[in-house]
Amino acid sequence: MHKILQSIVIVAISLVASATFASTDRVALVLGLGEYETIPTLDNTINDARDMAETLEGIGFNVTLGLNSTGEELRQLLADFSFRSETAELALIYYAGHGVEVQGENYMIPVDADIQSNLDVQRQSISLSQLLTTVERARKMRIVILDSCRDNPLGDLIDTSVTNQADGTNTELSTRGGGGLAAANPDRGTLVAFAAKDGQVALDGTGDNSPYAQALMEKMVIPGLEISLMFRQVRDRVLKDTANFQEPHTYGSLTGIPFYLAGAAEGQQGLAGVTALDAWASLRPDQEEQLLALANQGDTRSMLGLAYIRLNPNEGRFDPGAAVDFFERAAASGSPEAQYELAKLFERGTGVEVDEDRSLILYQTAADQGFADAINDLGFLHYQGGLGLPPNPQKALKFFERAADLRHPQAQFNFAALIDDGLIESRGPADAAHYLYAALRSGSPDVLNLLTERPTMFTNQTRRALQQELKKYNFYTGRIDGDFGPGTKRSIRAAFGIEE
Repeated sequence: MHKILQSIVIVAISLVASATFASTDRVALVLGLGEYETIPTLDNTINDARDMAETLEGIGFNVTLGLNSTGEELRQLLADFSFRSETAELALIYYAGHGVEVQGENYMIPVDADIQSNLDVQRQSISLSQLLTTVERARKMRIVILDSCRDNPLGDLIDTSVTNQADGTNTELSTRGGGGLAAANPDRGTLVAFAAKDGQVALDGTGDNSPYAQALMEKMVIPGLEISLMFRQVRDRVLKDTANFQEPHTYGSLTGIPFYLAGAAEGQQGLAGVTALDAWASLRPDQEEQLLALANQGDTRSMLGLAYIRLNPNEGRFDPGAAVDFFERAAASGSPEAQYELAKLFERGTGVEVDEDRSLILYQTAADQGFADAINDLGFLHYQGGLGLPPNPQKALKFFERAADLRHPQAQFNFAALIDDGLIESRGPADAAHYLYAALRSGSPDVLNLLTERPTMFTNQTRRALQQELKKYNFYTGRIDGDFGPGTKRSIRAAFGIEE
């Protein structure tokens, strides 16, 4: 039992949330499709993709460019990018080409698709769900941008009665006759941006680029422009340039950590290695005013940013009471991050009187929405006893497992330690190794340090299983002996994402 508590406490103390984004940690997959074989071609998509790739490279992204890709080529590009995304802080996909909606799902059409029915669309195209799965394991932020649906390439020429339904029945639901995509609902921490709001058609443009691509490339290179505000400015620019015909829209929610695609502005504090409190505090005054305006419109991420600014004791704007108010508003609107942060304030008595009952309710409310930090903290509260809860290690294990399966690095490590100590029935060394590998890929430097500096805290069986796991993904080629010598440590660093 002592070893388990020691393992948990070590990681709990050393893991500190930060807003670190190194330029090499930003990867992008840019796709441009225009020379279609069986449906109308598009004029500007290739220009847009080439120019977008150049723009992203110019602001520090590692870019993969795919032009006029077939279905097979797209799937291979996505598979390769998915693996690379696991060790990236930010993974971004930009797609310019034909996109259609069938049965509420959005599909990106490869150039070699031969579409005669909705079933052909579903079988031959790449779905938005596949794009989201491709970037889902990026460590901090995931963005999918669809500059598609520039017209309806299929119209009423396909057989809409043939679809791929799970129950085997047909439906009269069809690809939107007037063009447009269906609204997206990505997981938390992922942003999906459409060139045109769901149900609308995006313009291909009369110049070298589409209106959306032109606005996006213009705004993303501005240093010090916070990413959520950047997409707002893109929206305003496209509306202006298209006489309000085309309105871009974003779906989903980014994390509460701010980010500048083009880095900090001159004289502005960078985001590398600073906490969320310091990162938000470095926002320029004009952008704070924009956050206030958006918060008044109900934008919960703006409320979070304003709350973090007012929680920073090093700033003249330090006002815990105001921070509580912003968190309360965001929590009431359903933000699990705000509920979690508010729970901590009530637990510590920051800006409010200590209220353990309210704190526990907020932790549980955030956890019920799948917020991994809250789930992991509830594991500690049940394990050690806290906020009026009696110690209940067995219940705690369920919380740790749930948080680990949501890719929470601390929970992944702790659950592996619990398995290694034989406290999880039906779980063995292979399972412990699986969670340790996942914690490495999730980007915890503390897990990296513990596995390279103190590997003997785990049994030889678990160490051998981790070597097997590293070998499965081609990071390790040595003997499976449980000895973490230079070769094993080098493979651990490689799995973490360090190139030597």
